[in-house]
Amino acid sequence: MAGTDEEAVAAADDALYVLTAVLLTPAKFPSVLGDDYPEACAALGLAPLAEGYGLVLGQDGDGARWTVVIDDVSLVAVAIASWDCGMEYDLSPDERTVVAALPGWPLAVAVAAPNVPPPHDPDPEIADGPPLAPPDTSVWGPAQRRLGADEIALQWATWREQIDDDAFAAAGSAAAGTGAQKESEQAEDGEQGESKPAAQGGHSGIRRVLAEARAYVDSPPPLGRVRSSFASGDARTLRADGPGWSLVARTDDIAFVLLDDEPGEVLPVGRGPELPGLLEALDKMAVRPS
Repeated sequence: MAGTDEEAVAAADDALYVLTAVLLTPAKFPSVLGDDYPEACAALGLAPLAEGYGLVLGQDGDGARWTVVIDDVSLVAVAIASWDCGMEYDLSPDERTVVAALPGWPLAVAVAAPNVPPPHDPDPEIADGPPLAPPDTSVWGPAQRRLGADEIALQWATWREQIDDDAFAAAGSAAAGTGAQKESEQAEDGEQGESKPAAQGGHSGIRRVLAEARAYVDSPPPLGRVRSSFASGDARTLRADGPGWSLVARTDDIAFVLLDDEPGEVLPVGRGPELPGLLEALDKMAVRPS
């Protein structure tokens, strides 16, 4: 595992200026790193422990990028919750909780520590391995597709209001509807294109996604492949991923599908006769935040 020797850990722990932190658990992990929790862990060279990890991203005194992996998940969760509320929180992990110090950052970080050199990769002699780097999201692919699904989950109301429910009724199929096109830019930019009609009578890509999602109910996929999180009212927000696809849904509403094979396209799935039961079954077997 890169960066786990004593020298690398000491270098990262020495005056680490914390910039941000994220959770890496079965229920919540940076989806840009993989379709499921084990895949996201593998991207960092970590074992997929059931309890998960906290990832602390920062710079050392020389400005070098480090990702410190700790096993105190609750500490990172409290820090993130405090920051989200606009409160200050000094995230200072105990050395005994440090699992690894990995060179580089696996995610894009837009800020930098003050009064130190600009962010750069650590000296290879200290890093003991190639530095981590964010996945390429400049072109459409799995990472960009998953970021797009993240954005839809965060901005559900904005995406939902673009869809005319009458189109679903006219199609008479859970796998047909109107298509909302999104430009193939990084999902965090939140830029959306104009809606345009998709072919009626069913979409082969959507049919494949629904079939593979149904298979998850009978044969559970890798941990984190299906996740359930809070939504308004009694509903839940469902997120499911698979080879070449992502699905975002509300248990009381419709679903959206993104495909590797269709760059920038967001395909709505009407409730129809099948979707409600599928969403209910997926929600029952999904991983939920503790």
